[in-house]
Amino acid sequence: MDEQLFFKKLRSLCTSKEIFDFLSSVEFMSDTMASGALQRISEVEVDDNGLKSPEGVLENEVFRALCFQFEFESSKLSNTGLLNALQALIKLRIDPQSTLMASLLSEGEERLGKGQLTVKNLCALGESLLELEGPSCATLEQVVNHMQKKAIEKWSPREIVMVYKILQVTVREGGQHQDLLNRLNTVTLTTVSQLSPKFTSIILNSLVVLHQTQAVSLVTALCKHSVKHIPYFTGDELANVLEAFLYFGHREQIFTEALEMHVPKSIFTMHPQTVSKVMQYCCRKMILSKPIFDAVAEGFISDADRLTTDQIAEYIIPFGTLNYLPPSASSLFRKLETVLHARLSHFQPHTLLNLLHSCVLIQRYPVNFLPKIFSPYFLQQLQAQPPGLDRIATSQLTQLFLTVTLECPFYEGPRLFPKYQVKAFFMPHSSLDVHLLKRVKTGLLYLLKKRIYFASEVSTPYFYTVDIEIKLDEEGFVLPAAQCEEVHRRIVLCVDGQNRFCVNSHNLLGEEAIKQRHLQLLGYEVVQIPFFEIESLQNCRKMSEYLQKKIFPHTYGLGC
Repeated sequence: MDEQLFFKKLRSLCTSKEIFDFLSSVEFMSDTMASGALQRISEVEVDDNGLKSPEGVLENEVFRALCFQFEFESSKLSNTGLLNALQALIKLRIDPQSTLMASLLSEGEERLGKGQLTVKNLCALGESLLELEGPSCATLEQVVNHMQKKAIEKWSPREIVMVYKILQVTVREGGQHQDLLNRLNTVTLTTVSQLSPKFTSIILNSLVVLHQTQAVSLVTALCKHSVKHIPYFTGDELANVLEAFLYFGHREQIFTEALEMHVPKSIFTMHPQTVSKVMQYCCRKMILSKPIFDAVAEGFISDADRLTTDQIAEYIIPFGTLNYLPPSASSLFRKLETVLHARLSHFQPHTLLNLLHSCVLIQRYPVNFLPKIFSPYFLQQLQAQPPGLDRIATSQLTQLFLTVTLECPFYEGPRLFPKYQVKAFFMPHSSLDVHLLKRVKTGLLYLLKKRIYFASEVSTPYFYTVDIEIKLDEEGFVLPAAQCEEVHRRIVLCVDGQNRFCVNSHNLLGEEAIKQRHLQLLGYEVVQIPFFEIESLQNCRKMSEYLQKKIFPHTYGLGC
């Protein structure tokens, strides 16, 4: 039978019985046809759980005859027939220690040593070695060495992907094979538009594992190309893409928009780990996407009982970090409380602390669980688990303590011992925009005439550092910043640069929102100076007018 007709007929058959019946009717098969038949059998008979009908395949006379021929005539096989058969038999879970597999593998390695394999053959052999022996297989290094000698410009997308996968496990520290990687990155850039969702994800994952931070053009092209594939990625593929965006510091507005279309429609069918990765992406990129967050809240309410403790935290923490309460907030946090009551002891100490701290950022107070958090036993657990009671953990504990003191006067449980309290909060996302502060200070100097009437970057007795403080006496006159007597009012200016807001948004981040809320509860008059209100002010006079309107809307004076 003509090979083309053979393969056309083979592709139309959907069960191993149909395939075996068809093969019985064929008088002569080339080794390529025979290996193609094995591959088709593996396609229809193998699923995620393995071989559907082991006896129906492995005990079949036709199958056994094919295996016999491949085992005892391996030296006569074409490269394609040999390596396709090896791949199919691996997929069919044939014992790697059998004489059949040993014969095929030995023949493949012998031809490798003689330099007889094409790029396609090298990829097939490399894939087989990875499956059979794993990353530690010494022969993989030999495969890569032969690949370096090939004309890379002619490689197909499938071959490119396979080479990345092999390099991913063979490249060690010290830039080994970086020349091949550089050539591969350059060629891949020209084929990006041809890449399927699967190939796009694999290559991005390989670039992360191989630390290819210098391949900026390729990473950018792949990230943009991935946008159109979002509805078609599997959960693992989408997670790989999101991880690449995070690793390379990449952000695409159209990618976020595509996620906003996909996640709400798919939330109830997406794997929880994929949802966790989406939320991690939004959280680390400071992207407050209400469509995504609202959908994830609904997903949590529905599926929380089947989530791991880490996934629970990864679903919820971004709501606090980005300072957002979804429409379903009451149901969301009611469900969270139910889950915590049932599984509190299952959480790792740092995971639980991060989770409860994120809740108070958005005024959801976990008072029922604070006695555990402030208990000596839990604090010892925190200390014992890396990273221990570091600055982040002690800041979170102190902020929880301050929150219940200021916002939960009804709380009567244990408090945080002073030795665990920090002197000043660690607020990684709320660093001061020095350029913006300088502009505000210049405007204040123009307004108040003398520098002594305001102080900048002032430490308070309440763990917070304020950007600018102005003191007033009882009559509303401005006092020198160094004066401590007769202070009737303290005005705090929060000079909020872009880094204190969610990306492309006027929504304050959680850690800045709780700071301003606490300062008000501590008696300060908080005046927010957000970047978007002052970035268009062109000179000192306009800045001064703006500040006067914000700080002293009715009247002001100088105590001289």
